[in-house]
Amino acid sequence: MQSSNHRLRDMEQHHPLLSAGADVETGSLAAGVMVGGPHAGHTAGNRTLWFIQDSCGMVCATITWFLVLYAEFVVNFVMLLPSKNFWYSLLNGATFNSLAVLALASHLRTMLTDPGAVPKGNATKEYMESLQLKPGEVIYKCPKCCSIKPERAHHCSICKRCIRKMDHHCPWVNNCVGEKNQRFFVLFTMYIAMISAYALGLSGMHFFTCVKVQWNECSDFSPGVSVLLLIFLCLEAVLFLTFTAVMFGTQIHSICNDETEIERLKNEKPTWERRMRWDGMKSVFGGPPSLLWCNPFTGLRLRRLLLLTYGRRGGSEFSV
Repeated sequence: MQSSNHRLRDMEQHHPLLSAGADVETGSLAAGVMVGGPHAGHTAGNRTLWFIQDSCGMVCATITWFLVLYAEFVVNFVMLLPSKNFWYSLLNGATFNSLAVLALASHLRTMLTDPGAVPKGNATKEYMESLQLKPGEVIYKCPKCCSIKPERAHHCSICKRCIRKMDHHCPWVNNCVGEKNQRFFVLFTMYIAMISAYALGLSGMHFFTCVKVQWNECSDFSPGVSVLLLIFLCLEAVLFLTFTAVMFGTQIHSICNDETEIERLKNEKPTWERRMRWDGMKSVFGGPPSLLWCNPFTGLRLRRLLLLTYGRRGGSEFSV
């Protein structure tokens, strides 16, 4: 149990909607633990397409796609297709392009998946009565989005919503990283790191091969253009590899310790039962370890996606 002083601090931070002595049908409520009822999830998220209309995030997401497609262009048209070794081009092309597709798919799933948004404006008397609170329990209201704030939820000023287990808001995926899309963000960082390392390796081999022969025989482009394209690719790969490898390690560490980045920065003491190491990984990726953990298409239903996009009345909802 928390101490009395700690409970008071929590009440100040989360703005309790019902304070001690408030009269409701379930009895008088005193300071206690936060509760989030079964209806605290983003119910609209199952029926609409999630997308954040943030100009900075959309620009960053577009740049991400452009850089990945640029890497694909250089690898395929500068290094692999001009190669005289058919099997070398085929195997490396299939591997690199497969990883790139998985990276872009993971990016899309991270960007278009509801991260765990709490329903906006659900702080109504009817909803509070439906929670069937016990005496001694306190619920908290977010003054910014006027919603009941579950435990471990934080408000995002860009998404304008409270997000369950919010880790951080990432402009490169134009979305928050939270309870429902963290696995896709981890896959995105992993696959970007892999294709960056792969591109660096292919670039090194290409430079080494072309030094031994004439540059005109190594590429369909002129030597000057080929060198410039490869240099930009190497710079991009080094930056992406460094950034995504660090982010991947940070995310795995957070999952294994059941502590989000916001909770770590705020030094919040856990009031929940922690899921450590493999239990944390299973809760994020779902089920026991398997190759499905690496599949960003898991749970994706094309028919449902088409219905969300074209079949619903009023079209897709763009969350702001």
